[in-house]
Amino acid sequence: MDAAERGSWEPIVGAIGPKLREARQQLGLSLQQLAARSEVSAAAIHKVERGDMVPTITTLLKLAGAVGRPIGHFVDDGAPPAPVATLIRADERPAAPPEWAPAADGVDATAIALPTARLPASGVIAEVDPGGGSGDTRPQRPGEEVLFVLDGTLQVEVAGERYRLRAGDALHYPTDRPHRWHNAEALPARAVWFSVRS
Repeated sequence: MDAAERGSWEPIVGAIGPKLREARQQLGLSLQQLAARSEVSAAAIHKVERGDMVPTITTLLKLAGAVGRPIGHFVDDGAPPAPVATLIRADERPAAPPEWAPAADGVDATAIALPTARLPASGVIAEVDPGGGSGDTRPQRPGEEVLFVLDGTLQVEVAGERYRLRAGDALHYPTDRPHRWHNAEALPARAVWFSVRS
């Protein structure tokens, strides 16, 4: 391997230790506490942080998981890190995910949070026209959902149980059971759904 090739990866490898130490200190963890979390010995962590040892991919995966960082955080090439939070501006909301309510009718919905590998929760805000609703049954999948009505009224059915939600009401339910909702009133309803898949 020539010096140019070696020079391209040496800074990346050399940055792993300081990045690990910084992440550990931000969490207020001692070497021993990180060792217990990661199942990597405190001595090995100390060597990695000092740059005396290059961790194996398995060790790096364990350490990354223990400090709540993606593995890419430790081996990036100096590009700006991805933001910790995701901002969606009011005028830039994407469409609701197609699987949210594929049979919905009379519903204008946009996403306020989209799931990612790191942040699995999602959120949708929707206006439901009079007579509009989710369709007969929304897709069933492992997880849970919180429905919060902002304006108007929604009729909700979860596994045969019926609920009438007015403005300010919330309903928390599992999404692995049959569930559906509709607006039986003469005025539009607005509501927010927060979902987490398990």
